[in-house]
Amino acid sequence: MSSPTSSATTAPTPGRLGDEVARRRTFAVISHPDAGKSTLTEALALHAKVISEAGAIHGKSGRKSTVSDWMEMEKARGISVSSTALQFEYGDCVINLVDTPGHSDFSEDTYRVLTAVDAAVMLIDAAKGLEPQTLKLFQVARDRGIPVITVINKWDRPGREPLELLDEIIERIGLTPTPLFLPVGIAGDFRGLLRRGEDGAATEYINFTRTAGGATIAPEEHYSPEQAAAKEGDVWTTAAEESELLSAAGQDHDQELFLAGHTSPVIYASAMLNFGVRQLLETLVELAPAPRSRKDVNGDQRETTDPFSAVIFKVQAGMDTAHRDRLAFMRIVSGEFERGMVVTHAQTGRPFATKYALTVFGRERTTVDTAYPGDVVGLVNATALAPGHTLFVDKKVQFPPIPSFAPEHFAILRAQSAGKYKQFRKAIDQLDSEGVVQVLRNDVRGDASPVLAAVGPMQFEVVTARMLGEYNVETNLDNLPYQLARRTDAESAPELARQRGVEVFTRTDGVMLALFGDKWKLAYVQKEHPNLTLEPLVAGNDQ
Repeated sequence: MSSPTSSATTAPTPGRLGDEVARRRTFAVISHPDAGKSTLTEALALHAKVISEAGAIHGKSGRKSTVSDWMEMEKARGISVSSTALQFEYGDCVINLVDTPGHSDFSEDTYRVLTAVDAAVMLIDAAKGLEPQTLKLFQVARDRGIPVITVINKWDRPGREPLELLDEIIERIGLTPTPLFLPVGIAGDFRGLLRRGEDGAATEYINFTRTAGGATIAPEEHYSPEQAAAKEGDVWTTAAEESELLSAAGQDHDQELFLAGHTSPVIYASAMLNFGVRQLLETLVELAPAPRSRKDVNGDQRETTDPFSAVIFKVQAGMDTAHRDRLAFMRIVSGEFERGMVVTHAQTGRPFATKYALTVFGRERTTVDTAYPGDVVGLVNATALAPGHTLFVDKKVQFPPIPSFAPEHFAILRAQSAGKYKQFRKAIDQLDSEGVVQVLRNDVRGDASPVLAAVGPMQFEVVTARMLGEYNVETNLDNLPYQLARRTDAESAPELARQRGVEVFTRTDGVMLALFGDKWKLAYVQKEHPNLTLEPLVAGNDQ
């Protein structure tokens, strides 16, 4: 995989830095589980010619795993449970694609990813339309001001009408879809794409040819509208008429409205067959924004041409059994990064050396010497770094912390062997710092039996699997009968601890949480003790 390089001794000129920033496109793919995120990620890499053959996960022994899925659990189940960052070049652009978990239990990890990207691709299943996880993640993208490109995937399978899916987007999320391409052929009979011009008129027909298993790039043939009408007949006429209807409704692309988050360019595709994938890459290059300035904790804008700064959005260990190290993924916000430069860790004020800096392509690692705003770089053995931390040079800058989701599942974790307590503690601290789960403690339960808090129960499975696989610690997990968590404080904690069916804990970041069995217990305590502090935990303002 190629990565940008430059002389370590030559300071970047403002013009060169600006040129490098303009080349970057950093985005994430968001969707409901099983909409085809990992398959699309692999298809994009195939079209960029950084892999030679694609193979989708089907959860069956002997099948290939996608390049972005590396955990054994991911390969066995055919889902992504951790975000990974892939970088590759396409044309004159450098693409930073941050793949997100494919299960709703890991929405907190996806939220962290959305703090590190400049655009999002919203993937929708052609048969199922908008699904709960898609809606939730779209709202996060909207709240963060991230422009969204929509891909209606699996058009090679039976599904809904193309305009029906667009109407659902308008009705359910208030986003105006502006298709750049329309499918020629109904869902299940995907022949190609109609390219729409600025006025909604058909400009060309792109006809695809299937390859064996979709393992290689699908050949394309391009036809004029007149040739398309002669070749496809009524199927082409239907697509052209639908394009005219959309134009009459004002659903033509407007770049300003797209960047403002009011509209979304739409592409119909089949990631499995590699239909429409090149068109998506070209759309990202042409329309997705390059890296922009970011507000710091004081509300000041950090421009991309300011001295180096970066935010940590992901920490991960155990990505490769051959490398027992810990990677902290940083999104560069400003300036030029050079491997080996000494930066300052904003949270501690201590210097941090960047000798071991990598770009990561699935499990493959490549040393990166130089990187620019928008790039995602992995720092090795960064034990002091955690999601939300800031690195900088020169004058101090610190970016806002990354919020935590409100947990809904709680369990006690214990080591089966008392002799493994030291490894147990080390593993808990590691997984806690990565953000795999939230770890809660109080004096009653003690450190030997920490309480794990999670958005979804599969996070607990990841914990027990990694405890055994990476630390050789067998554990027992006992679920607790709590469903709700509320932020509280030291003044309220004693009275809350006296309430039956309520426990108070302190999270690693110092936030105090009161756990309740159900909403009725919470309502009773609030009624009987209205002066106690019990605040909802909401992503976006939890910190």
